[in-house]
Amino acid sequence: MDKFSPHCFTVRVYYEDTDAGGIVYYANYLRFLERARSEYVRDLGVSQQALLDDNIAFVVKKINMENHAPAKFEQEITIRTSISELKRASMVFTQSIYFADRLLVSAEVQVACVNLLKMKPCAIPPSLYKECLRVN
Repeated sequence: MDKFSPHCFTVRVYYEDTDAGGIVYYANYLRFLERARSEYVRDLGVSQQALLDDNIAFVVKKINMENHAPAKFEQEITIRTSISELKRASMVFTQSIYFADRLLVSAEVQVACVNLLKMKPCAIPPSLYKECLRVN
């Protein structure tokens, strides 16, 4: 992953993602965004399972999403993800969903790093923090 370039993740829209009209149900965009963030972290070389084994997880604190145009059954959509803000215990992802060059959805997602045993915020693990700095 090059510095400053967004991470791209492509997924096909399945029937189960759509409503009766063959258009993606709005809440399913959240699933696509989540998958893209997970793939972003994986591509940084950080195992989410290893984080969970250390009782570390990320929870969505806030999301701002705007739908610009619908995604439809069988389209291949691309989710572009980058980190727009990095703090000690949280980060903000800027994400966009495209079909071809058409913007379908834009979102800002703030996630907080939490200790699962205490259910309290904690510092982002140094290995992940370092990789986030490297690509942003």
